[in-house]
Amino acid sequence: MTLEITKITIYKADFELLEPFRTSLAEITKAKNIVVRIHSGKEYYGTGEARPNPPVTGETREAAYEAGKEIAPLLLGREATDIEGAVKVLDGALLKNTALKAAFDIALHDLVAKAAGIPLYALLGGARRKIETDNTISIDDPDVMASKALEHVKDGYRVLKVKLGGSVEEDIKRVRHIRQRVGMEIPIRLDANQGWNLVEASQVLGELERSNIQFCEQPLVWWNMEGLKQLCRMTKVPIAADEGLFSPHDAFRLAAFQACHIFNIKLAKSGGLANALKIEAIASAAGIPCMVGCMTESRLALTAAAHFASARRGILYADLDGHLGMKSDPVLGGARYTAGEIELPEGPGLGADFARDFLESCEQITIT
Repeated sequence: MTLEITKITIYKADFELLEPFRTSLAEITKAKNIVVRIHSGKEYYGTGEARPNPPVTGETREAAYEAGKEIAPLLLGREATDIEGAVKVLDGALLKNTALKAAFDIALHDLVAKAAGIPLYALLGGARRKIETDNTISIDDPDVMASKALEHVKDGYRVLKVKLGGSVEEDIKRVRHIRQRVGMEIPIRLDANQGWNLVEASQVLGELERSNIQFCEQPLVWWNMEGLKQLCRMTKVPIAADEGLFSPHDAFRLAAFQACHIFNIKLAKSGGLANALKIEAIASAAGIPCMVGCMTESRLALTAAAHFASARRGILYADLDGHLGMKSDPVLGGARYTAGEIELPEGPGLGADFARDFLESCEQITIT
């Protein structure tokens, strides 16, 4: 059976948030995402989604949409099963733009898995297992963050993620207020989103070493690999690479330089599943555990990430809560959330799709 790519539709998908989401990099009230649907004839199609995040991936949604119109024709007529070949074509035509490429990549994997009649995790060579995610608290007043932390624990979440990256004093205060509310048993993951310099990072982490901190994501600016390496030796808190980890090349350099203890793999940074698999393989060879993270994306993108996490045993942690702050959920099927537990669907492909009326309401273009 051949799976020739015959049609591609690109959508601008907006997701309103219940409240502003703040990190040290930006504040958003709406997730402006890109959705790609790739067809093979009338029988099969696959759907992918990712969020272009300007301070992280360097893309705006508008730029990604326009770029998508340019690169989509390059895939028409190609065999959909040749995902590696498609990735090479897209990489050759357009540098970086990883969120856009992730939407194409996820759509291709969904299409091929559907045509094969198997779940995506099986296409990736893995098995179905439950995943546990944290729940993230965005930057706010320490008392507000502490109250939200307590709400999450009462809702059944067993791991918290706390956004930091402000002043040393305020960030320490934020975590201590949270600890006063939730106690010491719940593990906390910190994420500074590049918000500190080396001195600030060592001060904050030094003060919080005994606060049951599971690890800290990207404390320093993405390019400061030497600083990360130094920090790994200055603190007992494990360091995770996030904004400094996009490609397999980044993974190789980070591992060789011993600049972190954990990899945070996000499909919107890696350009999709094909490269994410390579990053995880490098991590496995180097003995580096991984986390699968996300942008502010719907359950469709998160379902793709959960399939990846389920398929690779080297992924020990998950941060797949990007949809929890959205006002609505237009995804049919997909991963099911019970507090922090994620259960994958059993159907072929992603096992998830967008409601037709939602996609019909989106600005879109079809390339044939």
